[in-house]
Amino acid sequence: MRILSIDPAVRNTGYAVLEGDPRKPTVLAFDVISIPKAIAQSAALSAIRTHLVNIITKFQPDEIAVEGIIYVQSHQTAISMGAARAAALIAAADHGLKVYEYSPKKVKMAVVGNGNADKKQVAFMVRAILGLSETPPADAADALAIGMAHLQASDPLKAKLLERRLV
Repeated sequence: MRILSIDPAVRNTGYAVLEGDPRKPTVLAFDVISIPKAIAQSAALSAIRTHLVNIITKFQPDEIAVEGIIYVQSHQTAISMGAARAAALIAAADHGLKVYEYSPKKVKMAVVGNGNADKKQVAFMVRAILGLSETPPADAADALAIGMAHLQASDPLKAKLLERRLV
């Protein structure tokens, strides 16, 4: 199974492409789609969608995994995150791909074993488990962790630990 996993945000959307066995996934790609603040939000959302469509076309994933909605203090932040998530969902829908979502706590539990782990812990464990030569940027590490959680949720032996929700 090949997974495109996405950590959506208007200015820095992390993505990763993983495939294979949940116990030993292969990393095909990961990066951060960075959009400068000078670009209007509507243009940024279009750019995110375009980048993700290009990634989908290049890697032909079987499924998409995204971070679920999280509680934030600011309504503006929540709206902005929701918009970036919508751009990702539209890119997936354009290609007929199923999208699954995972809460940040479930992702952290799957990768670190602690649902309250911080970003540094997640990045460290992602690097260690996947055997990466360097620690990925935080948003890319989060996307890698989301992909790892999705692969684990697809494993019948671990599926009960992670809730898979079809978006």
